[in-house]
Amino acid sequence: MTISGAVPYLWFDRNGLEAAEFYVATFPDSSITSISYYLDDAQLPKGSVLVVEFTLMGRTFAALNGGPHFTHSEAVSFQVLCDTQEEIDRLWSSLISDGGEESQCGWCKDRFGVSWQIVPRMLNPLLQHEDPAIRDRAWKAMLGMRKLVIADFS
Repeated sequence: MTISGAVPYLWFDRNGLEAAEFYVATFPDSSITSISYYLDDAQLPKGSVLVVEFTLMGRTFAALNGGPHFTHSEAVSFQVLCDTQEEIDRLWSSLISDGGEESQCGWCKDRFGVSWQIVPRMLNPLLQHEDPAIRDRAWKAMLGMRKLVIADFS
């Protein structure tokens, strides 16, 4: 047996296709790869979208329309590392649009309730720096922000 990786399966009530379409329009190197549909005797009507498989930035994801039984929480989030402020600004604006929410320290939630961390790639090395003064400055700067601003870490 060969294990080829783990695929995040995101549970949605009935709007998994809408979410997948939003994500592939938001993130580069992304596309919908397949859609399957409910058959007879299922929890949603025959012909309803069951699973949407898609790639985000080259990684496989799936959206399952499973009904209203479970919702997303901040207990699971997806961290997106960005090289430029323009990337951070574009992703942040897109994710919080149409009912999404800002949070603290680069975290936000999209209109589907999925949590994201939009983070400059240079932040983690600062937070792990051997110099405690650099780590402390980066930590304090991060704690004071909602959307992370690269220039404010200098």
